[in-house]
Amino acid sequence: MPGNIDTQIAALRAHDTSIRPGDHMAEAARKALVKDLLQLREHEAGFRAGGSAVNVHKMRVATRRMRATFLLLGKYFKPKVVTPFQRDLRRLGRALGSVRDLDVMIDRVARFQTTLNENGQASLIPALAVLDEQRAAASRQLAETLDKKAYARFVRDFGEFVTTPNARTRTTSDKQPYPPEARYMLPIEVYRHVATIRAYDRLIDTADNDTLHTLRIEFKRLRYLIAIFSELLGKRGKDVIEELKSIQDHLGALNDAAVTRQRLPDLLPGFADGASGVLESYLARLEAEEAALRDSFPAVWKRFNSPAMQRRLAGAVAGL
Repeated sequence: MPGNIDTQIAALRAHDTSIRPGDHMAEAARKALVKDLLQLREHEAGFRAGGSAVNVHKMRVATRRMRATFLLLGKYFKPKVVTPFQRDLRRLGRALGSVRDLDVMIDRVARFQTTLNENGQASLIPALAVLDEQRAAASRQLAETLDKKAYARFVRDFGEFVTTPNARTRTTSDKQPYPPEARYMLPIEVYRHVATIRAYDRLIDTADNDTLHTLRIEFKRLRYLIAIFSELLGKRGKDVIEELKSIQDHLGALNDAAVTRQRLPDLLPGFADGASGVLESYLARLEAEEAALRDSFPAVWKRFNSPAMQRRLAGAVAGL
């Protein structure tokens, strides 16, 4: 597929089709990858035009979803195909993450700045300027990554892979009693992830940030899996996705607060004197925010782990 963004976007749109119950799981994965590569390339064009935070965020989300699709459904492809694409997506994800993490920090500090008096606001202006400079440097590094031959080769090869039906699909034995179609395999995949998540039940009341971060990743994988097949799961599936999104948002806010609190002093070492009081106040606020989110999570967990939520999930996959 040609490396021109507009040409590839048009080709991907032509292959953007719905997943059907009888689709082989590899073909369902391929259709999901088409959508995510399309989002990546559309927002890459926006980034190249101006480099906005929204475009970086959308590119990172698309990259994470593609990595998750391979993690969740990569076993339905031949392994030698999946591994190089996973490596390329990890490399891209790191470049996007460097920019996105700074965007989140800048936004958080800027919102905190608006709560201060005039002197407090003024004391944070140099710190925000330093973060802006670091963001600009990370953005330039991302642009360099996107301009490399390795990235051009990735989008060309990956574009060909996701728009070629049955390419590099793992074959199944004739002795297998059922084909690996979505209607048969999706319930198995969903409940495998649900079981992994529910096993955290005994840890919830005393969970620390690291445990909750790992749980957040498991929730994210379950949400991505259900989202891939949302067209097949109807309203109940959409309701489950919304519930999982609210859980992710809760744990994501906790993670963002923790990361900002840990990284900000290292990113702003020169402001220990001039803005020390303001920064210490902000770090204390972040610590209190973390504690509040941690303490309130058991109630969020109880809602997910309730019989009503589990019936909703069961009803979503039962219709297949």
